[in-house]
Amino acid sequence: MSKLLDPFRFLLVTVAGWMNQRQLQVIEYLREENRVLREQLGPKRLRFTDDQRRRLAAKAMGLGGPSWRKWLPL
Repeated sequence: MSKLLDPFRFLLVTVAGWMNQRQLQVIEYLREENRVLREQLGPKRLRFTDDQRRRLAAKAMGLGGPSWRKWLPL
């Protein structure tokens, strides 16, 4: 019975590790986004510089998949 659980445990650990890595990437993106937004708190309308857009885009691209596209209009 122990041998039957080993592949399951391996799969479980693999999926958990992948999910953890994904969460860390999302958190890193959100922290950078917050830094950028804090820089912009003064004016009424938030305007991003080219550098800020590049920084956010670089972090969003690390998220992979189409999820980064929702931030593209920034």
